[in-house]
Amino acid sequence: MRCWLIGYDITSPKRLQRVYRVLLRYATPIEYSVFLFTGTECGKQRCLAELLALIDPKTDDLRCYPLPERGLQERIGKATLPEGIHWSLLPSTL
Repeated sequence: MRCWLIGYDITSPKRLQRVYRVLLRYATPIEYSVFLFTGTECGKQRCLAELLALIDPKTDDLRCYPLPERGLQERIGKATLPEGIHWSLLPSTL
């Protein structure tokens, strides 16, 4: 299992909603337009292929960045989850 950050900038509100709904099936929303995908290379490719069919490559931007397997993971600022609540399981690929 690997982790990737998937970010997007979609120019059409209709396409934006479709992209968002697809990503919710595969990944965890982290910030506005940024998702954390945890899964296999095959699962990531399946997700990206589905997204590619939805976007307009001339006006939209979709990016996928691999995260290091043993990289430092920190955050500064307001917590995403309430204090005392920790991620125990991230969504897996279909």
